[in-house]
Amino acid sequence: MALQFQGTKYLGAMVTQDGVRLEADVYVPSGAGPFPVLLMRQPYGREIASTVVYAHPTWYAAQGYMVVIQDVRGRGTSQGDFHVFESEVRDGLETVNWAAQLPGSNGRVGMYGFSYQGMTQLYAAQAKPDALVAIAPAMVGYHPYADWAYENGALLLQAGAGWAIQLAAETARLQGDLQAYTALYEAARQPLFQNPTMVCPQVLARYGLDSFFHQWLAHPQTDAYWEKITPDLSQVDLPMLHIGGWFDPYLRGDIRLYKEMAARSHCPQPFWVGPWSHIPWDCRVGNRDFGSQAESPIDRLQVRWFDHTLKGHPLDEALSGISWFEMGTNRWRQFKGWPEAQRQQWCLASSGLASIRQGDGTLVSMDEDSAALGPPLTDDTIVHDPWRPVPALGGHAAIPAGVFDRASIDGRSDVLTYTTAPLTTPLAIAGEITVTLTAEVDRPSFDLFVTLSEVFPGGTIYPLCQGYGRFETVDGESAYQLPLQPTCFCLAEGQALRLSISAACFPAYAMNPGTGHGGGQNSLMDAKIITLVIKAGKEANSVIDVPVVPPLPVMNRAMESM
Repeated sequence: MALQFQGTKYLGAMVTQDGVRLEADVYVPSGAGPFPVLLMRQPYGREIASTVVYAHPTWYAAQGYMVVIQDVRGRGTSQGDFHVFESEVRDGLETVNWAAQLPGSNGRVGMYGFSYQGMTQLYAAQAKPDALVAIAPAMVGYHPYADWAYENGALLLQAGAGWAIQLAAETARLQGDLQAYTALYEAARQPLFQNPTMVCPQVLARYGLDSFFHQWLAHPQTDAYWEKITPDLSQVDLPMLHIGGWFDPYLRGDIRLYKEMAARSHCPQPFWVGPWSHIPWDCRVGNRDFGSQAESPIDRLQVRWFDHTLKGHPLDEALSGISWFEMGTNRWRQFKGWPEAQRQQWCLASSGLASIRQGDGTLVSMDEDSAALGPPLTDDTIVHDPWRPVPALGGHAAIPAGVFDRASIDGRSDVLTYTTAPLTTPLAIAGEITVTLTAEVDRPSFDLFVTLSEVFPGGTIYPLCQGYGRFETVDGESAYQLPLQPTCFCLAEGQALRLSISAACFPAYAMNPGTGHGGGQNSLMDAKIITLVIKAGKEANSVIDVPVVPPLPVMNRAMESM
């Protein structure tokens, strides 16, 4: 039976060196201290305390921790001006030192939290406060440009603009601006993008003049702006519990952080990834139920993590190496480190009707005889029409995210589909997937959206992972490579694997107008039809490269519920 919180809660406040008062809720367990401290720094009002995915702070306090939930500068009841990420290194350093000296603290601090609250951990770690012993960053866009705002050069429009509206509404609330708050609140609950070339919603242009989103639009490539707000952990070595989700837009950042730390750290770096979107962390992700094992184990896991790092308990076996949820078998797989996989490639084959007939395009193993490619091959053509761009549906970047049957999307004539024959044995894939497409394009710039899905015998098509990128066209025939969101899944006998290709996924990503200029410089009337000719066959080098791992034994039981 879970312990009940019998301690006390009080308002704690500190004043930064530049004279700004930062306020926090402090939860103190009953009983004899001193206690280690769990700190969360967040911008959404500290009463929420990330309870959208975590247990309430009283639950953590009942496990024998002081818990400090702080409003970052300019948010909640903390003073100062809020600018996304810009004050978190200095404020994080001072907050950790302050928390370590609170009455009842034993001077040892751990941090937890996801999304922005995960990023504040990294910024605090950059400052290297002596009291910070361990962290548990979840769903972090480690490099804000490449892992948060843009994906392979393409703006994550829906997620970025939606977050900007949420923060702008909070600013309006703090300022007592009812008109702005009402307009932003209503906009957050309506379709934002009627015009597919519009990258900044009108409500932000009017009521969010100081929003970070304007800066993100003004800096579509990496430059000094992004370097300034990117955490520098080059001199940091801390125990980190890494947490991600297969359908979270910031998984790229989780993986970048894990790989960097695991390559050089002397401390434990466990990495857990569930089949979750950004919110919530539950067994149902979109329209698919992954079973009871997909319910979040993270709260109990974090307590065991901090019991080890802050209290000196032995390291739990589940906190060594990698634990990934394998979709399909719906159980957790453990790896000692990044999975060692055998790379396998399939090439694209078609008679030229892969955009019209879903059975025409096929994926054929590069190891098979050329006769397996079927009839004489013909290139496939995508015509992207800005009047009716391919719509977003689930995946990791759309709202809502997750798993939805994409049969209606694959049936569009501006989507190419390539499907394997039904599998005769299970196929397990874990890790990073890349797609290389050899193509000719008639505009100076274009986008590629690629989805890898499982096809069930009854016709249901569930996406497993996706990738999006913006490319500058190379004259003539050229190869373009696109990484997909890493994944872990196992297909059963009788299922098939499908690759779907389009030139848009709107409004999850800003639509490419085909003019060679940034989307913000174009009107819908300026947007161009884009024609892509995808080359097929082994010699064309249009291939998908996947990491294949041994399937789990059929009788192997799933890990017990945490």
